[in-house]
Amino acid sequence: MTNMSKKHIPKIVQDDPWLTPYQDEIANRISRFNSIKKSITEQSKSLKSFAYAYKTLGINFNKKDNGWYYREWAPEAKSLALIGDFNHWDRSAHQLTRRSDGIWEIFVPAHQLKEGDLVKVHIVSNNGSHDRIPAYIFRVVQDEVSHDFAGQVWDLNRGYQWSETDKALSIARESPIIYEAHVGMAQEKEGVGTFNEFTDLVLPRIFELGYNTIQLMAIQEHPYYGSFGYHVSNFFCVSSRFGTPEDFKRLVDTAHKMGIAIIIDLVHSHAVKNFSEGLNDFDGSGHQYFHEGGRGYHSQWDSKLFDYGKMEVLEFLLSNIRFWIEEYHVDGFRFDGITSMLYHHHGDFMDFDHYDKYFLSGVDWDALKYLQLANDLVHQLNKDALTIAEDMSGMPGLCREIKDGGIGFNYRLGMGIPDFWIKYLKEKRDEDWNIHELWSVMTNRRYSEKTVAYAESHDQAIVGDKTIAFWLMDKEMYFHMQTGDQNVVIDRGIALHKMIRLFTASLGGEAYLNFIGNEFGHPEWIDFPREGNNWSFRYARRQWSLADNENLKYKFLHLFDKRMVALLKDYRILSALGPRQLNMDEFNKVIIFERNNLIFVFNFHPDRSIMDYRFPALGKGNYKVIFCTDDAELGGFARVDTSIIYPSFSDDTLSIYLPNRTALVLQKQ
Repeated sequence: MTNMSKKHIPKIVQDDPWLTPYQDEIANRISRFNSIKKSITEQSKSLKSFAYAYKTLGINFNKKDNGWYYREWAPEAKSLALIGDFNHWDRSAHQLTRRSDGIWEIFVPAHQLKEGDLVKVHIVSNNGSHDRIPAYIFRVVQDEVSHDFAGQVWDLNRGYQWSETDKALSIARESPIIYEAHVGMAQEKEGVGTFNEFTDLVLPRIFELGYNTIQLMAIQEHPYYGSFGYHVSNFFCVSSRFGTPEDFKRLVDTAHKMGIAIIIDLVHSHAVKNFSEGLNDFDGSGHQYFHEGGRGYHSQWDSKLFDYGKMEVLEFLLSNIRFWIEEYHVDGFRFDGITSMLYHHHGDFMDFDHYDKYFLSGVDWDALKYLQLANDLVHQLNKDALTIAEDMSGMPGLCREIKDGGIGFNYRLGMGIPDFWIKYLKEKRDEDWNIHELWSVMTNRRYSEKTVAYAESHDQAIVGDKTIAFWLMDKEMYFHMQTGDQNVVIDRGIALHKMIRLFTASLGGEAYLNFIGNEFGHPEWIDFPREGNNWSFRYARRQWSLADNENLKYKFLHLFDKRMVALLKDYRILSALGPRQLNMDEFNKVIIFERNNLIFVFNFHPDRSIMDYRFPALGKGNYKVIFCTDDAELGGFARVDTSIIYPSFSDDTLSIYLPNRTALVLQKQ
């Protein structure tokens, strides 16, 4: 190991002595990043200008020349021809010319090629001749009869006028309270929802609940609807099954007017292997955008893997980032599948039980450099933009600044939390819950690396698994959710559903996420149309009428979620310092902690309600309950009189009545 002076030791090593054996490797993160960024700036003057390829590649309208320039990077192709409606799909009419840098180009006057025309590019290469979709195309549509996809000429510079007040929102960066949603399944109808329906019908619901950020899935075009949007084919396209580019701009614009930031799932970890719709073997070389052979194929995901060591691939992906921020005004990204990118083994069947596995075992430095560049670019374009990493490995420094030895993300998903809750609900009786394990799982996160806490993931809502509500209440939800219908299974389920959410949100991180419909205990899983269900949309929707029905108990969970979000926002809980433990009582299953001068009290015991429960206060004074999960209007039994003032005793303790399966929040008056 090289002897470094303290000022040259990366900051993340100074903050965590356990990383000392790896300080050279962490320092190399910084030098590798600086080296690739220097190469980029020498080539393109700046990282931002390097990431502007979508303005030159693809099909772009030039007002001065009154026509369309089409350019395509295909270095090992033998010939390219633009075909489409405009030339009756004649493969000989509009041949592209090859430049020395492997880019092919052609100019087509506006009187020949018109906006809305369907187009493809005919490529002759070592793998034969094929009609493909241009790589940088801005819109792709599917024929309703043949189901084939084709590019569509689209000018993003016209057609939608952004509000004068539209601007990127910084609120998401400080303390994101995230509503994760899928546009297509966001409607109650049995069909594919649209951007306009989401804007008009769902945005007001999210605004009413108080969320300040929406994370949208499946925005980038993907040929198979049921892939949840994770097998992307056309990276610069909003999925046309939801509407037009202008429809999506209206959604973003409207959300911004409501004070809600929009982030999208960015899938740069892999791409669909489909030949007709995607980038697979585009120029016939077998190694253009993706690694050749086995390294370019993800066997678990059945998809293609990018070659992040190639400048043109970096240009494509970084340009894609700039595109979404500048053309659609999105406020950031959740980067999907980071673990798969960071390691050559993709994290498959790997236990990350030693620091060696983060630094010395199969790390893909090209991918790591790309993620550093991506975060650097995002925050150059918008300093308040939000980047979230989906990583299950726990890579140290993921959410630290690049100059400190990190990768530059703002937040990481706390992926162990939803797995923990499902495991507990599946395997443990209520009386066997271990409060010390509950505390440890919620608070076990790296120093100075912010975490998005969430009680359940969208994966747990997909057919084959169950949501928390379904694990708690199962079939009883179909028969006993009417108000006034007393049922012990439902009573337990509603009580624990609320407690699990409040416990996760208040203790598990610096941000909170909920998946669409789970806030009111949506009773059914997600199952997209497929052959196995007769191509039905019955389970690919959200039944809002359940939450709206005054005669059903879903309304209690819905109101609880609104109240909890207000508590998180009004008392700035997420942006506060971490929690401070006040009381751990395994016998009574009670956990009490302080966060931002509030006292959170959780009694997880299934049947033990305790009179005169005494615990440490936050100094002398009077205390009042400001939040109670047992309130009648939240579906509880109203066993706590929230009007009572609790004076502290001379030894700075408090005494309260603490019902079973109840959480309270107290504030010093």
